[in-house]
Amino acid sequence: MSEENPILRVRDLVVEYAVREGVIRANDHVSLDVAKGLVNALVGESGSGKTTLVDAVMGTLPPNGYIRKGEIYFKDKNILKLNPEERRKIRWEKIAMVFQAAQNSLNPVMRVAEHFIDTVLAHKSMSKDEILRKAEELLKLVRLDPEQVLNAFPHELSGGMKQRVIIALSLMLDPELLILDEPTSALDVMTQHYLIRTLKEVHEKKGITMLLVTHDLPVVAEIADRVAIMYCAKIVEVGDVRKIFYEPLHPYTHGLIHSIPSIIGDLSKMRPIPGEPPSLLNPPPGCRFHPRCPYATEKCKKMEPPLVEVEKGRLVACFRYA
Repeated sequence: MSEENPILRVRDLVVEYAVREGVIRANDHVSLDVAKGLVNALVGESGSGKTTLVDAVMGTLPPNGYIRKGEIYFKDKNILKLNPEERRKIRWEKIAMVFQAAQNSLNPVMRVAEHFIDTVLAHKSMSKDEILRKAEELLKLVRLDPEQVLNAFPHELSGGMKQRVIIALSLMLDPELLILDEPTSALDVMTQHYLIRTLKEVHEKKGITMLLVTHDLPVVAEIADRVAIMYCAKIVEVGDVRKIFYEPLHPYTHGLIHSIPSIIGDLSKMRPIPGEPPSLLNPPPGCRFHPRCPYATEKCKKMEPPLVEVEKGRLVACFRYA
């Protein structure tokens, strides 16, 4: 991987789930760099392995999930070799995560202020007055009124307000990396747009590195600097956001871009990707995308293309460029 000075490096990661029908390999030899100081995006369809990747980073895989092999480095430290207490200290203090539908994770019988106090005291010694002062600053940063929100119970806030409370909570310990898993899901379009503007302001004011995990390409176009595309448990393309959108290399990326409806463009040019994503229980041999690819050859059906750098910072897994 070529990104200079990445804050997070994933190398040859294999993650599997034991299920009744057999073994699902949700991350299949995945390597990825998260560039320091930028908004990075990980994009793919539902079931492509995006959330599994960030769960492996955070150590929050479900009981039937396990890491078969691989390395995950935060800066120069392989976090998979840390003991549980060392791993817990990295979570929230160094790497914070806003989980999918995170607004539902607030305790309904606790006021918002209590969430901030409990979160900080679980990691460090700090007076409640200091905690609440910092909470007020962060709530203002995410465009919430501290006076109204801190004394409220979660049910008194809208979905968008709760999501911004969680983002403020995730920043309380000044993490260096913020991972957001589908932060706009379950929100209406206007609230999604407002939340993305808020995230952009947080990034600009705090300079925090972000990893945005999503299937929503318009959101990626609005906020991301670098993008990795994931398909069927593998990374198939990585590059600068403008390159990805205007000059996609992988046929899957090209299909994704051209399947987005435009409110100003010619809808007749919109082309959905033919076929269905394959099952991770029984993925096709060779390139995973070959059953849906208009350029597939016999080689694609038998051999797996490596992820190669075709220009500085631009990687693709396709024999057309190998």
